[in-house]
Amino acid sequence: MNAKQICLQLAIGGCRPLKKSPMQIIFHDTEEHHFPQIKEIYDWYIANTTATFHTEPVTIGQLKEFIFVHHPRYKSYIIKVDEQMAGYCFLTYYKNRQAYDRTAEVTIYLKPDFCHKGLGKIALAYLEEKAAGTDIRNLVGIISGDNRGSIALFEHAGFTKCAHFRNVGEKFNKILDVVAYQKETGM
Repeated sequence: MNAKQICLQLAIGGCRPLKKSPMQIIFHDTEEHHFPQIKEIYDWYIANTTATFHTEPVTIGQLKEFIFVHHPRYKSYIIKVDEQMAGYCFLTYYKNRQAYDRTAEVTIYLKPDFCHKGLGKIALAYLEEKAAGTDIRNLVGIISGDNRGSIALFEHAGFTKCAHFRNVGEKFNKILDVVAYQKETGM
């Protein structure tokens, strides 16, 4: 495995050795030409879910405000399954202030056809591995309170609920909570 890409195999029950698994999962560093596909995935979540609190489609320029290309600390990756774009994941600043540089927010978005197949679990583990190779010591997931799938994903990966903000968002005529999950990656 190298820094540019990693091959993982997805099988029922999680990761298995390469030769025993039906799907090849590859993480590639995000490049400029990936942004139209990233935007398409993100816009689907805007229109159909509360996973993001954006309510209108975003521009590629807006995406570049929090998804970075070749950043030394905050890495971003596209996820391919059997050579097909399945989603993207990234580390980004928790708050854009220097004292928070030891902390990164973790985000994963998958195309709907690739959800509930264990890919989120693999992507989260991959981001943890990449963060461990930097000076990042805390990972934070900020999740809509009604997003049970993401909450379960983070809890299963050993993240601890560290905050619950009540009634802070509104989307689709629904008042929403936001929860935060944290994992310390090392000292």
